[in-house]
Amino acid sequence: MNTMLRKSVLGIAGLAFTGGVFAGPIAAHADTPTMQAKPVAAVQADKPDMGKLIPHGVQGAQSRIDLSDEQTANAKAIIAATKKAGLPERAAVISIATSLQESKLENLGHLGDKNDHDSLGLFQQRPSSGWGTPEQITDPEYSTLAFEKGLKQVDGWQDMPLTEAAQTVQVSAYPDAYAQWEQQAADIVAQHWNS
Repeated sequence: MNTMLRKSVLGIAGLAFTGGVFAGPIAAHADTPTMQAKPVAAVQADKPDMGKLIPHGVQGAQSRIDLSDEQTANAKAIIAATKKAGLPERAAVISIATSLQESKLENLGHLGDKNDHDSLGLFQQRPSSGWGTPEQITDPEYSTLAFEKGLKQVDGWQDMPLTEAAQTVQVSAYPDAYAQWEQQAADIVAQHWNS
């Protein structure tokens, strides 16, 4: 009797297993009213983490401008130069925010009477201050690498608020003005870092 009971239990278990294997996948694909397909939001995993792009949160009121194709190309050039320098996304945020403040991401030549001394390019660097020749300063890659070379010489720049890091390199008459561009700069880097 013990043997017969054991065979019965094993037989029932086998049927249950076999039924589960065959019924499981079929049941999983059944289109019942309670199991309607629901859209799933896609999350792009290759975008930089905003916590790394803006580690201190934005400071003060933020400004934003619509970018032309030329301004977007200049932002992408800053990102490419940052990668070439082997620097992280945060350096690109600081660089783009600085350029947004200095030139609105426009590669400015000499502006005549409206020019601030001999300031040129995306970062409004001055040949007379040793940033390079006018041709070099108006080259987006060169001017970005020159700015970021200065940034790398600032101890602890990675941990500084954006405006403090930018001001240490730029020595602007308006040191707090860089902060207003941090959110837009971070958005630009998030959008184009891996594109």
